[in-house]
Amino acid sequence: MFHWARAWRVPRGKLGASSPRCSAVPVAFSSSRSSGRGNTGTRPLPLSYNLLDGEATLPAIVFLHGLFGSKTNFNSIAKAMVQRTGRRVLTVDARNHGDSPHHPDASYEAMSQDLQGLLPQLGLVPCVLVGHSMGGKTAMLLALQRPDVVERLVAVDISPIGTTPGSYLGSYIAAMKAADIPEKVPHSQARKLVDEQLSATVKDPAIRRFLLTNLVEVDGRFSWRVNLETLAQHLDKILTFPQQLESYSGPTLFLIGGNSSYVRPSHHSEIRRLFPQAQIQTVPNAGHWVHSDKPQDFMDAVSSFLAEEMAP
Repeated sequence: MFHWARAWRVPRGKLGASSPRCSAVPVAFSSSRSSGRGNTGTRPLPLSYNLLDGEATLPAIVFLHGLFGSKTNFNSIAKAMVQRTGRRVLTVDARNHGDSPHHPDASYEAMSQDLQGLLPQLGLVPCVLVGHSMGGKTAMLLALQRPDVVERLVAVDISPIGTTPGSYLGSYIAAMKAADIPEKVPHSQARKLVDEQLSATVKDPAIRRFLLTNLVEVDGRFSWRVNLETLAQHLDKILTFPQQLESYSGPTLFLIGGNSSYVRPSHHSEIRRLFPQAQIQTVPNAGHWVHSDKPQDFMDAVSSFLAEEMAP
């Protein structure tokens, strides 16, 4: 059911000359200002992010990655979208992923709270939230809890219905945890050795390459930068979506991969209940990773959605 990212690049010279600001900022607790929604009592973590400069009068675009991903998944897309739209673009590492801190709470409520702390500090409220898979669920929950924070929403190949991809995700985590990673070897050799170890469980080379983006070296020791223990414990929760009663009435786009089975026709009624302004658009010949399978089509769809809603 998972269709993983393949390597791809936007051609050189097509990207803007924006210089990113990279940081993890301390954030203060941000309680909800809308009827108490969104206040889970969870203190936000100082997330790691990249912010590309653009026109401050336009709502910024904020990209949220999926499970096992990081903000670098959107590097080329982010640069291209600055050039296309003139907007500021933020990419963020979710808690327990990338360069953001680890924490035993991997709930969507906690991930929403992290963004409620970060976005106002960066002056990015309201913003356009674009979330893929796990990041799409975080984006949906934040829009439902804090509609004042989200000017519009794009959910990429995910719905507010629980996902049931089977047990293999747990087996991937177990294989990563069991990997015997040698010390004091070149990074390329360590990657090759771990790739060989993972191959018994993770048959698809593209999936292994994606998982290996999480292999990092610190002082000669290799480790996984994703919090495998917490993700293993909370995997069932990550594959569900918190029950919600209230809706988000802002402009919403559900962008679905034509070859993916994540968003089914049976999900549409719940999508329209929670997101009454939702458009549902399919990208032909794209799998679950719409933005890497069909980057130009993905950017065209998002850009058109923004332009359409900006019209008087």
